Amino acid sequence: MSAYKLVFISVAFLVILSFGCAKKDGKEIKIGAILTLTGDAAKYGENVKKGIELALQETNASGGIKGKILKVLYEDSKADPKVAVSAFQKLVTIDKVQIILGPMSSSEVLAVSPLAEKMKIIIFTPTASAPSITNAGDYIFRNVTSDVFEGEALSLFTFNDLKLKKVAIIYINNDYGIGLRDSFKNKFENLGGKIIEMESFEQSSTDMKSQISKIKAAKPEAVFVVGYIEIGIILKQSSELGLKTQFLSCNMFEDPEILRIAGGISNGVYYTYRLFETKSTEKIVNNFVEKYKLIYRSEPDIFSALGYDAMKILGHAMEKEGFTAGEVKQAIYSIQNLPTVTGTISYDNNGDVLQSMGIKVVKDGRFIWHKRIR
Repeated sequence: MSAYKLVFISVAFLVILSFGCAKKDGKEIKIGAILTLTGDAAKYGENVKKGIELALQETNASGGIKGKILKVLYEDSKADPKVAVSAFQKLVTIDKVQIILGPMSSSEVLAVSPLAEKMKIIIFTPTASAPSITNAGDYIFRNVTSDVFEGEALSLFTFNDLKLKKVAIIYINNDYGIGLRDSFKNKFENLGGKIIEMESFEQSSTDMKSQISKIKAAKPEAVFVVGYIEIGIILKQSSELGLKTQFLSCNMFEDPEILRIAGGISNGVYYTYRLFETKSTEKIVNNFVEKYKLIYRSEPDIFSALGYDAMKILGHAMEKEGFTAGEVKQAIYSIQNLPTVTGTISYDNNGDVLQSMGIKVVKDGRFIWHKRIR
């Protein structure tokens, strides 16, 4: 038997053994998870889940938290706020959980948060970044930075580094897109720049030529594109319509499928990104990447890393204070300078994570670092 298979089987055996013991002794702590596991955004949810599962395996294989084994109960939200609310109600009323990982999209989190706040249930999202989540409630947390920081970082780079003053924005019409649109716009205009055109599109749209034509007519020096997989379609259709300008984008841009759809026009696109890279020499990152590759036979992406970190942060909070929602809440608020796979993090008084990010660019069809912002 190869060493590869031996390690894999050993890890699996430890996890199975841990869960078996937990059931016999009743020492099991249930955590809920609301992720997008089917539909257009399923690949993001599946990668978050892989990260959560790896962190869960590590924790349980080492004895759990305070002698208790953790178990995650997954619900599929389909990226639909209404389905997310139903999943929340099921996890809380039937499964009796006090802590929920997710949901993933900002619209889902904002739909669930009033219920969570009223019932004093922890919502810990690894991916929802809309600025409005900052004031969603005392029990609402995330380990991804607010779009305020991302939008401001990109606007500063655009104005100061690229020396561009006239920008158009095309954005997805949901809480995520609107939040990032506004944070970029507000900062860019405060710096002295001008937003000369703004166009929106609905999620999963496949024809944005009308919006692109309006942007082309405005003659921008750059176009900021906010969306998911639609970004690739927008770049492709921009090329077809002869829109030649500097393109800017967001964290969601780092997706090989977007490059495949967009083709050569993706070269030279600048975009914001968390300070996570699989080639890092930092021990905490290297250990995560190697274990992930060993189990899943692929490299982790930012969603896997954020899912892993989310589970680890909750484990850290439980280890420090306890398992109730109130104890976990208190512990998360107190986190300062905690090393994670996606960088050192701290939490402010609003439950927002404070973390560095950077600017990346596409060159020769590859995502590479351009500038790290500390």
